[in-house]
Amino acid sequence: MRLRNAAAAAVGAFVLVLTVPSSASAAVGQFQYTYAGPDGAPRTAVLQAPGSRKCITLPEVADPAAASPAHSPRNGTDAFATVYTEPNCTGDSFTLHPRIGYGNEALKVRSVVFS
Repeated sequence: MRLRNAAAAAVGAFVLVLTVPSSASAAVGQFQYTYAGPDGAPRTAVLQAPGSRKCITLPEVADPAAASPAHSPRNGTDAFATVYTEPNCTGDSFTLHPRIGYGNEALKVRSVVFS
């Protein structure tokens, strides 16, 4: 009888572990964007495996008084990426689909958050 109770408890614990959602710490893949370097020439930056569910202000364009926004984002991660026109995930937003989401030069970006 004890063996059966122990087995039932073990199976119950295993099922519970499978059903409890785990929080992802990072999106898998790359997020790419273009910005103007100090000389005005276009440069490309990449976020590799960016953290999930936290706002990332793009460092090259964080100060609106000192730099033009980035543009042409490409979401190569496995998560939805919501890009924002202002730092700290404020301003207008646009969501890019996982793996295939991208924007052109008209889509201005200063921050991003991944689902």
